[in-house]
Amino acid sequence: MALLAVGLNHKTAPVQIRERVAFAPDQLPETLRNLAAQANIREAAILSTCNRTEMLCCVDTADSEIIIEWLREHREFSANELNPYMYIHPEQSAVRHMLRVASGLDSLVLGEPQILGQLKDAYSLAKDAGTVGTQLSKLFEYTFSVAKQVRTDTAIGASPVSVAFSAVSLSKQIFSDLSEHTALLIGAGETIELAARHLKESGIKRLIIANRTLAKAEALVTELEGYAITLGDIPAHLAEADIVISSTASQLPILGKGAVERAIKIRKHQPILMVDIAVPRDIEEEVGELDDVYLYTVDDLQEIISEGLRSRQEAALQAEEIIDTQVTHFMGWLRSLDAVSTIRNYRSKIDIIREAELDKAKRMLAQGNDPEKVLTQLARGLTNKIVHTPSAQMKQAGFDGRSDLLDAARELLDLDIPEN
Repeated sequence: MALLAVGLNHKTAPVQIRERVAFAPDQLPETLRNLAAQANIREAAILSTCNRTEMLCCVDTADSEIIIEWLREHREFSANELNPYMYIHPEQSAVRHMLRVASGLDSLVLGEPQILGQLKDAYSLAKDAGTVGTQLSKLFEYTFSVAKQVRTDTAIGASPVSVAFSAVSLSKQIFSDLSEHTALLIGAGETIELAARHLKESGIKRLIIANRTLAKAEALVTELEGYAITLGDIPAHLAEADIVISSTASQLPILGKGAVERAIKIRKHQPILMVDIAVPRDIEEEVGELDDVYLYTVDDLQEIISEGLRSRQEAALQAEEIIDTQVTHFMGWLRSLDAVSTIRNYRSKIDIIREAELDKAKRMLAQGNDPEKVLTQLARGLTNKIVHTPSAQMKQAGFDGRSDLLDAARELLDLDIPEN
């Protein structure tokens, strides 16, 4: 089987494409089973975040078109619409890509840690769906180990830079003193939790956290001393917010132009900063056309994020060296799988010989033969039977002038090179 990583990310595709391709968590179990059921695909996992959607598969033959065609049909794209944004990583390139993704080297924010948790979630979902087997399981587990090594042995995560941190940095640029302002956070996932913590550390006056499930919002605000509301309560509180940061898994916008217009009127046109870090987007694109609203998406955060990259560049080079070594190790393990069936067949053949010679020896002992002679005969019989076929094949190789086969035999059997 061959490994293939096929997908698109923030480097290859704009948010308009990424949001159409993204899979919501509740869609993934059925989607995974559908992907794994395609011809040629033996194992499958899907990583879908705001910045990337990737299919990692074990396939009979390295034909990526099957996966791309499946995605086009699943998300109703034409070939011209989707294909220019896709990348394909076969075999060793797929392993290197996955290790780089897990280590944060392929992220919008260099070295950000959230992607590792998202990869673990993707693996867990694929395991629950029954779509991963020996190869992908090994690759995921190996990936997690390498990502841990990268974080332990380098300073790739030393600087507190992330999408959430960048959103808060943007807030501090627009509102220099956060202690006089209110922030509305929509969602209750890891990104929103990080944003809430950064805002709290930056001295935000008041936090309002809205979520589809009130209990989740309440669980988050209990620790951060905020105020929890449901998504349905947002229109009643939107005018209170100077800063809105949204990151949900909703397939439809949470905030529309009309609701924001009404909030601006109530605020008497005091400005609102809105940072939409969800894919698909939580805030309608038309909201950015309104006066007194500063709307940013994940793509807009790139410039802010780049300011925090300098301290991580040297660490990233060290991480790449670690990954190069670990890719070589993993590919060695992968290639060793090709020998497993041969080894199993060889051992099975030797087991048959052993049992036959052992039965013969037991019969000789039962007949009262000298045990020492029986053991000698057993050893001689085993040796002759085991070496017979390889010896015959090497003799034939010599007759045919197959020096390459004889060299391989010497290496395989750890034999000294004969003197001329």
